[in-house]
Amino acid sequence: MHTFAVYNQVLLLTFIFATMEELVKSIEVLSAEFLKEANAQALKGNKAAGLRARKAALELMKQLKEFRAVSNEAAKA
Repeated sequence: MHTFAVYNQVLLLTFIFATMEELVKSIEVLSAEFLKEANAQALKGNKAAGLRARKAALELMKQLKEFRAVSNEAAKA
């Protein structure tokens, strides 16, 4: 491998792992939000919290799919 190719590979891996770290933090925040709102609906019957929980669940699904894609890319690199 040429020096330039190695350098590009290192940059790609650095970007992937930085992206993964950001995604993990985002997933952690969204998970906490989802759990808070889902519990408010389940335990207290708060219908508005149910709406917020469903919204958080949709966003969480998107983030998890993105993490899966980035993780697969990291495994290939």
